[in-house]
Amino acid sequence: MTIAVPAQLGTRRWTAVIVLGFVGQLAWTVENMYLNVFLYDTISDDPTAIATMVAASAVTATVATLLIGSLSDRTGRRRVFIAAGYVLWGLSTAAFGLVTVDTVANLAPAANAVLVAMVAVIVLDCVMSFLGSGANDAAFQAWVTDVTRPANRGRVESVLAIMPLVSMLAVFGALDPLTRAGQWREFFVLIGAVITVVGVVAWFLVRDRPSVPRARDGALAAVFHGLRPSAMRANPGLYLLLSAWAVWGVSTQVFLPYLIIYVQRYLQIEAYAVVLGVVLTGAAAVTVGFGRLIDRVGKARFLLPAVAVYAAGLLAMWAARGMVPVIAAGLVMMSGFMLVAATIGALVRDHTPPERAGHVQGLRMVFAILIPMLIGPYVGALVIRGADAYYEDLGVLRQVPTPAIFLAAAAVLLLIAVPVRILRKREIA
Repeated sequence: MTIAVPAQLGTRRWTAVIVLGFVGQLAWTVENMYLNVFLYDTISDDPTAIATMVAASAVTATVATLLIGSLSDRTGRRRVFIAAGYVLWGLSTAAFGLVTVDTVANLAPAANAVLVAMVAVIVLDCVMSFLGSGANDAAFQAWVTDVTRPANRGRVESVLAIMPLVSMLAVFGALDPLTRAGQWREFFVLIGAVITVVGVVAWFLVRDRPSVPRARDGALAAVFHGLRPSAMRANPGLYLLLSAWAVWGVSTQVFLPYLIIYVQRYLQIEAYAVVLGVVLTGAAAVTVGFGRLIDRVGKARFLLPAVAVYAAGLLAMWAARGMVPVIAAGLVMMSGFMLVAATIGALVRDHTPPERAGHVQGLRMVFAILIPMLIGPYVGALVIRGADAYYEDLGVLRQVPTPAIFLAAAAVLLLIAVPVRILRKREIA
């Protein structure tokens, strides 16, 4: 069944896409990057702790997206899940400011304060991930599929793809000084307040599309629909794309959780916010500029060159030393990173059954988030441990990531050639 949607999104929808997309990624920047730094700097430098937190968060996020996505398909309502979810998401983000080793030691003097604080952060991260994934990854992303069509999804997805970069710029530019000064409580409260306010705004900004067909199967069947072999046989293109997304996702998670620590501690670039700012600004401009070209050339045809750019960037990052070379290498890497994300994301929307838009977001979480986060960070941790590199901090030796994480990410990326070549041979897009 084909749903007629306008050729143009209109001002209200574009505003919703940009505001909700940006603030959602603002929260994920905190969760995916700064929460790792928070754990590393204030509680434990063990890379396994970071990998465990990332994996637990990924499982929780996947479950939330499958549940909320399928529920929104059955009810035909995205708006309430978006608005309420963002409000609660913001409150849970602010709560990280309350977790410190000293607080735990004062509340439970007999306990291992470091261990308890570590567990508390991981549990709270799971709560935050459940709320955020239900609101953003399930309801909001399904709503975007509802209100777009194949002819404009390359442009829309290119805008959404740069939101992680724009959010990083915002955090690095406005709030990074707080983290460098150890003012983590203020950092989390400010981010949480912004997310909560946008949740209230979303209630007035988002409108559900009444013409979207609803899934009619039972609640449990709806959740597991896409994991059945029959669903995979009926939608081969969708699952090939999701497989490609999984490979790309594993590759990114090998280095991404450790990126800030690598730039700051291994490369010893104190002005790392400047490096990231230049890289992210340039990559965002490149991605938006290619948005129309993705639609014009054809998404499947564009995908492999985008992967090649990303791979070249990873190899360049492995070799780069010093601020200027790292900026140049990072620009290539992050441009390819975002172009791959935009292209695969648009292709997945094109191959999404209209009545399963929410459920497909759950499948996306399985392939693009759960599998990568269960594998990638542990590969990165293994590489870091194998390199056995340290730096001294106040007389204490602390493990530090090395350039080998980028080489490992490039090696994993080679596997994407299999599903991408099959896609092109089938001429799916």
